[in-house]
Amino acid sequence: MLQDSEGKTMTSQQHTVEKIGGTSMSNYEAVRDNIIIGNRSKDDLYQRIFVVSAYAGVTNELLEHKKTGEPGVYALFADAESDWAWGDDLTKLVKFLTDINGELFEDPMLKQQADQFITDRVEGVRGCLIDLQRLCSYGQFQLEEHLLTVREMLAGIGEAHSAFNTALKLQQEGINARFVDLTGWRDNELLPLDEKLKQAFDAVDLTRELPIVTGYAQCKEGLMRTFDRGYSEMTFSRVAVITEAREAIIHKEYHLSSADPNIVGADKVVPLGRTNYDVADQLANLGMEAIHPRAGKGMRQNEIPLRVMNTFEPEHTGTLITGDYVSEKPQVEIIAGAKGVFAIEVFDQDMQGEPGSDRRILDVLSRFKVRFMSKDTNANTITHYVGSTLKHVKRVVKALKEEFPNAEINTRKVAVVSAIGSDMKVPGILARSVKSLADEEISILALHQCMRQVDIQFVVDEDDYEKAIVALHGVLIEPHNHEYAIVAA
Repeated sequence: MLQDSEGKTMTSQQHTVEKIGGTSMSNYEAVRDNIIIGNRSKDDLYQRIFVVSAYAGVTNELLEHKKTGEPGVYALFADAESDWAWGDDLTKLVKFLTDINGELFEDPMLKQQADQFITDRVEGVRGCLIDLQRLCSYGQFQLEEHLLTVREMLAGIGEAHSAFNTALKLQQEGINARFVDLTGWRDNELLPLDEKLKQAFDAVDLTRELPIVTGYAQCKEGLMRTFDRGYSEMTFSRVAVITEAREAIIHKEYHLSSADPNIVGADKVVPLGRTNYDVADQLANLGMEAIHPRAGKGMRQNEIPLRVMNTFEPEHTGTLITGDYVSEKPQVEIIAGAKGVFAIEVFDQDMQGEPGSDRRILDVLSRFKVRFMSKDTNANTITHYVGSTLKHVKRVVKALKEEFPNAEINTRKVAVVSAIGSDMKVPGILARSVKSLADEEISILALHQCMRQVDIQFVVDEDDYEKAIVALHGVLIEPHNHEYAIVAA
């Protein structure tokens, strides 16, 4: 598929595919010096593909704020009562994006080129949205049917902006960078993702070109339908699989460490060094994604190792994730968790001995696209722990009351804290964990441990979240005195 400088098809790939996160992208000098150039000679710059995210904060402005829910252009457009508020927001967005260009480009000619590129994109989208709004003023056309397309079109602006700028800046500095636009801007046909990627990389010569690729890819499958804002990870994963990369690398602004250094302390946490895709799945379940499970699946099946590196500490080898790794001795590798979790408890004595109750609850959760990270059951009670907003939880509860009219349904805001490792068959680990929480006067509301023994989940009061992480890290990880990493990569 890929070709060398003589036009011959390359059968054995030597390249890497590397994804750069939004916070890292916002620091061009760090990306250039620590990731793209580093200690490499000019001849050693190539044989790499970079998939880039939008600059930090841009996707929040385009869609909605990921944490607060504050509306961006998409949310305002989707709200029928907002009228033209989305248009004003789009105008503010142009200034935001061109201000970023101003910080990046000192050369006025390059800034003008970058401004022209992104302004054309934004104004093109504005024209589309005006036409769509006008069309949907007629009863035969429903706006809801087009919202996913609108969301994808807006999301693509962010990655096109950062990828174009990065390629332009690198070209100015003498690197043969190539902007690879997967956003589908004015494409004539809608292709399946894999076919689109094969077509995009068909003429790329990795021996002398450095592709800078948009993290968003328009395709028949509709990445946002499944992954929403995790779409860039799927693009990254499929690029690695389709081009048969020898390694996939994610550059983040932090190490994948034994706990959050902001909670436990930077002097106490240690990078993981090595782990497996199973552990990565457990982290994703808590919303702390090293890689989206669906994105990781392709790399796992094709035996492509994944490395997570810290942009600002390039000399560290980071965390190597493979499918077959199991720690030499049973141990806990990471303490992670999630706040703002809602426990939805359905108590119904009619459940006793009646199969299918859980399926009915899951159907309701699925209808409202509410993801659950854990659950527990007994004879007459099923509790799901969901990561969602209060608004969605209220809708779920209302639907559950209709589905189970005789049930008592309660909700409670909690936190989930997990001890995770590739092999946690450690005698007495549960007793030590429970004791460490009890010593801190933390009440355990629920506890989950599977026979696979790759994680133990503790459900606690939200107010005890940070205290629980510190306690578990202190008893399960710190006594081992790990230094450079928990098992060197």
